[in-house]
Amino acid sequence: MAFDIDMIKGLYSRFTECVEAAKKILGRPMTLTEKILYAHLDEGIPKTVYLRGESYADFRPDRVAMQDATAQMALLQFMQAGKEKVAAPSTVHCDHLIQAKESAYKDLNRAIFTNQEVYDFLASVSNKYGIGFWKPGAGIIHQVILENYAFPGGMMIGTDSHTPNAGGLGMIAIGVGGADAVDVMADMPWELKFPKLIGIKLTGKLSGWLAPKDVILKVAGILTVKGGTGAIVEYFGEGAHAISATGRATICNMGAEIGATTSTFGFDEDTAEYLRRTGRGDVAELAEKIAPYLTGDKEVYETPEKYFDQVIEINLSDLEPALNGPFTPDLRNKVSEIGKNAKKNNWPMNIEAGLIGSCTNSSYEDITRVASLARQAAEKRLKTKAKLYITPGSEQIRYTLQSDGILLLFEKIGITVLANACGPCIGQWDRESVKDGHRNSIVTSFNRNFAKRNDGNPNTYAFVTSPEMVLAYAIAGTLDFNPLTDYLPNLIGESVKLDAPDGSVYPSRGFVVEDLGYQAPTEESNKIQVTVKPDSKRLQLLTPFAEWDGKDFETLHLLIKAKGKCTTDHISMAGPWLRYRGHLENISQNLLIGAVNYFNEKTNFVKDQLTGEYMAVPEAAKDYRDNSKGSIIIGDENYGEGSSREHAAMEPRFLGVKAVLVRSFARIHETNLKKQGVLAITFADKTDYDKISEDDTFDIKGLADFAPEKPFMVVVSHSDGGVDEFLVNHTYNKNQIEWFRAGSALNLIRKQNI
Repeated sequence: MAFDIDMIKGLYSRFTECVEAAKKILGRPMTLTEKILYAHLDEGIPKTVYLRGESYADFRPDRVAMQDATAQMALLQFMQAGKEKVAAPSTVHCDHLIQAKESAYKDLNRAIFTNQEVYDFLASVSNKYGIGFWKPGAGIIHQVILENYAFPGGMMIGTDSHTPNAGGLGMIAIGVGGADAVDVMADMPWELKFPKLIGIKLTGKLSGWLAPKDVILKVAGILTVKGGTGAIVEYFGEGAHAISATGRATICNMGAEIGATTSTFGFDEDTAEYLRRTGRGDVAELAEKIAPYLTGDKEVYETPEKYFDQVIEINLSDLEPALNGPFTPDLRNKVSEIGKNAKKNNWPMNIEAGLIGSCTNSSYEDITRVASLARQAAEKRLKTKAKLYITPGSEQIRYTLQSDGILLLFEKIGITVLANACGPCIGQWDRESVKDGHRNSIVTSFNRNFAKRNDGNPNTYAFVTSPEMVLAYAIAGTLDFNPLTDYLPNLIGESVKLDAPDGSVYPSRGFVVEDLGYQAPTEESNKIQVTVKPDSKRLQLLTPFAEWDGKDFETLHLLIKAKGKCTTDHISMAGPWLRYRGHLENISQNLLIGAVNYFNEKTNFVKDQLTGEYMAVPEAAKDYRDNSKGSIIIGDENYGEGSSREHAAMEPRFLGVKAVLVRSFARIHETNLKKQGVLAITFADKTDYDKISEDDTFDIKGLADFAPEKPFMVVVSHSDGGVDEFLVNHTYNKNQIEWFRAGSALNLIRKQNI
């Protein structure tokens, strides 16, 4: 029986009524996305028409998922909410804190020892508040969700940007910050601006070297890292039905890299089959009874341009495999062009490492396709030239691979099998070979490849591709290679060519596992005590942020004018900093240390206006705060792209930053700033960004009259006595304005529960 089957039955029992009511008020057929959204409105049976990209709507998601790095802060906030139990089914997954270094067994045991305090905290809080707990080694959050919790027509939020992975099973699954998770766990409606809709029609069929990953690599090349902002992507067409459920999850997962709110596929026989194969035949049976409601209406897919805000058509039969990168996940290089592009751009040609796995590509199908190439390599006497690592997505996947003899095959050809965790994908990779900072290239089946992302080395050029391409390029050892056409010299001097890979969506004998790694919460929660040591370096109880004092912001000092791409990795790095994700004061010491200072092209080197000296960004921020001086951050386009980590919003708030003014925001980060009481504003005229000088101070006028769609006036005072004035915009609605006035969204929740 599936987890939370009664909740699923309850949703399905009202799903058709909600959809029919929505169709009546809309007066037209509906997309799958709209059906799920209207079926989860806080108002119940739909009565209101919501305008895409304009209307805010309150929703009631079915469940919440948190990974261990973000769960710490989310649960520290929930502990302040005044609730005895979570109101929605919720889980914690311990996958981010396991560092990859040697092998699965050694790395997992070292992580358990190193992070015991954090794991004990998460386990005890989960036990006390009715949250399911997945232990270290159980698997990567999104693969575990896909195998155990995702279901067609459901709505989920998760404190990780790649939560959309569950869209592979027809869910609306959205990455959020921890404060949003607190809303849902505390029985509050969850707010989202009603998204625009991008329809992607897939025709043809994947074959040969093509993999589902190539679909999203193509989409990223079309839409770029911000083309999906404020939109949900819905895939449909004959090509969509020709992709496996796990392949669809791969596509939805990496949809986070185009800025999309989430992505999804409609319910079909493959969806039902995956549910049955993973022990959820009861969910499949329920879904089949309302199948027409769990996909878009026929009329929508016949004339998609009438129902979507944007339509893209991709013929899978015409696709060519690709590698996206370096340093951005939307720079697409077809395999026939990667060598030429590398030479033209002076990218390191030599490939030093290949990494297979991550939440994007660690299913049984992914790894068996890799295994087919590994067998070929052994048979054709080919030796890998790059160091290879593989990460199973879950303990169920790992144990099944072991039972099928696939892990032994990998070990025989020198592939290191890592723990069932995120590892190098999020910077948890102790890579000794690049400690000298030399230039090198790596190929990964991950989703994100920002500078320093995987190993902390700014000179590692990472290229994102399919798992099978990772192995092929690792065997070749160079970017100047095309596995579709090129031959390789083997150990006995022959020229041999790799055949296209093949794999199995499901194991022939079924999935097997001894211990999933799941711990259910106790029924006797009143006996559970959650303690945090006052001198802990890893955990720190939160002190509520101060309420707004009712005044305009005056004489804000410029903390940094960030130049170009400034992702959440730049704002709050992962890697070794993950150890402080439960300690706001300690984690704040990484604030913006990766951002490029516009005025000197350096990172973590800004001018402190109070002393005139140059110093680390967190030190300057702390100096302003401790001297009762507010500060402001200036940013470029798509500021806050990437992870859902709310630390990137909590840290500036903790260090006294009053406002963040940018050319444009990434969705999750803008919401996180709002939730934490930081004023998130954008230039009305983007060229005003160019008016900002290093010694400027800022006044923000009009806060007393804060209202939706009403701009503020910013007065910039220059050190030479000159003044610039310009308007700035915001996207706050009435409820979000109350977050600002209260000092944070959590402050409002706490007031309501006192």
